[in-house]
Amino acid sequence: MPSDTAQPAFVLVRPQMGENIGAAARAMWNFGLDRMRIVAPRDGWPNPSAVAMASGAGRLLDEAVLAGDVAEGAGDCTYVLATTARVRGLTKPVLSPERAMAEAAARIRAGEKVAVLFGPERAGLENADVARANAIVSVPVNPEFPSLNLAQCVLLMGYEWRRQVAEVVHESDDLGRGDWASALEVERLAAHYEERLEAAGFFYPPAKAEGMKVNLRNLWSRMRMTRADVQMLHGIMRQMVRWKERG
Repeated sequence: MPSDTAQPAFVLVRPQMGENIGAAARAMWNFGLDRMRIVAPRDGWPNPSAVAMASGAGRLLDEAVLAGDVAEGAGDCTYVLATTARVRGLTKPVLSPERAMAEAAARIRAGEKVAVLFGPERAGLENADVARANAIVSVPVNPEFPSLNLAQCVLLMGYEWRRQVAEVVHESDDLGRGDWASALEVERLAAHYEERLEAAGFFYPPAKAEGMKVNLRNLWSRMRMTRADVQMLHGIMRQMVRWKERG
């Protein structure tokens, strides 16, 4: 049975190919959505091609609600969004996917039921379908090639929904089993290199030596290193010195 997580219903209106329905189910489940409704699918329902394409998201197809028209498919919802890439000439709010899902999340938190309509692959939603919606969702696509595959559009809206209800980590560092090097460890590394480079006559001419040392210290500080990195760099310098001494 569907999860008890509060979420919008994704309503596929007159989808034409079972493969696209299956791909849409997979896209929904990628982002934790499992309220699929299917309005008048062209090739009937259930559809074996949809099952094959859904892969691990077949449960959504088993639990999908079948409806005869948009009124039935979204009739129990108090707020309906219609996705479209074309200018409709209808007086309605036009929202970006991000803004639309923020609105959906706010309304669902307030106890409302929300539906998102997705049109058939060939031409999208008809004006009669869009007229039933409270707002339009317009994706900022290339105007010379505005058509989105059904599953692509579902994936996009699912991602924006997930951004509203789950913490998104925008950047992280995978340290594995390591730790970041401390400032003291980096300082010791810098001193090690400075000492050995001084002995090798690297800081030349003398008038530029201090500036070169400052630049080298600045280089170390810009490099965020792990303890393993620091140990490796110490080892590199030690081995170079040993090799030189053997020669």
